Amino acid sequence: MNYTHEHLEIQKTMRRFIDEEINPHVDEWEAAEAFPAHEVFARLGALGLLGLNKPEEYGGAGLDYSYAMALAEALGHVRCGGVPMAIGVQTDMCTPALARFGSDELRREFLAPAIAGQTVGCIGVSEPGAGSDVAGLKSHARKDGDDYLISGQKMWITNSLQADWMCMLVNTSDGPVHRNKSLVMVPMDSPGIEKAQKIRKIGMHSSDTGLIYFDNVRVPQRYRIGEEGQGFVYQMQQFQEERLWCAASSLAPLDDCIADTIEWAQQRKLFGGTLADQQWVQFKLAELKTEVEALRALTYRACDLHVQGQDVTELASMAKLKTGRLTREVSDTCLQFWGGMGFTWENRVSRLYRDGRLASIGGGADEVMLGILAKTMGIAKRPPRE
Repeated sequence: MNYTHEHLEIQKTMRRFIDEEINPHVDEWEAAEAFPAHEVFARLGALGLLGLNKPEEYGGAGLDYSYAMALAEALGHVRCGGVPMAIGVQTDMCTPALARFGSDELRREFLAPAIAGQTVGCIGVSEPGAGSDVAGLKSHARKDGDDYLISGQKMWITNSLQADWMCMLVNTSDGPVHRNKSLVMVPMDSPGIEKAQKIRKIGMHSSDTGLIYFDNVRVPQRYRIGEEGQGFVYQMQQFQEERLWCAASSLAPLDDCIADTIEWAQQRKLFGGTLADQQWVQFKLAELKTEVEALRALTYRACDLHVQGQDVTELASMAKLKTGRLTREVSDTCLQFWGGMGFTWENRVSRLYRDGRLASIGGGADEVMLGILAKTMGIAKRPPRE
């Protein structure tokens, strides 16, 4: 994939916004364990950056997915992981299914304001007993006239404490677990919703993460995205863009981590020379940089095929798996080279060490990615689960 002048201009705009409106506040937002999502999203919406690949009739730019990929990569210049993740939820996690399968009425009510930055969205999949095991979720919706009454819990939900709405995966029948779920748009100010707990995490501090309870929350059935019972399928498709976003947004932090460590190693005096004079340090950093370039090539290839309309389940899963593992390796290795300075809270490498650990868990754990790959390779079969 080769970025055009238009791709590069979008990245330039995003990086300018990051330098002026985000990075000066990152330390403050990290300490507060939250950032003003509505303010930031409103400014991003005014710049036209929240709907690059969304339909023009709802305020999007109508561009192909490669432009969303370019934006995700530019977001990696934010000096923390929490704020980019919150933005990525809005652009690539809670809106793809809505844009692709939602009714015109639904898209005008929820998608258009999200693209404009007037509302904040979240994606409600994970539950206390069903994280990576999406088919095992227990929240349910029963019909009451023209409405659904939704009860259950959602946990680890990014943006949920500030969100105006949730794109919620919920059981809408008692049928087979892969055919009984629907995606439903749920306004977060609805009676019966309790934002029960703000979850404290070891990283991603500026991103709010909530435990949400639903007690007979009444939502019109017209708020369902697409066909009833197709929610699992829609969410699996939605996951592909989430996983590609994860890979693309990790490239710049990995590059920066290595570059910062090289600069440090060239300054750090020891044993009559510098840390950078140690051959093992040179070789390890060279190896890590090679691995990052391999991840970039894999991610770009997956994006190319996705733009062409091909199924990228396998490649997106590979990219997501490699992202999580490489982020752990790069941040851990570089932190070691920083020595005691790497073990300090304010160090950018230690922040990546904390924030980046999520990449092997969120959006499908490493083991889930390996299971998907084993199935696409034909060496594992999915057991019957009805």
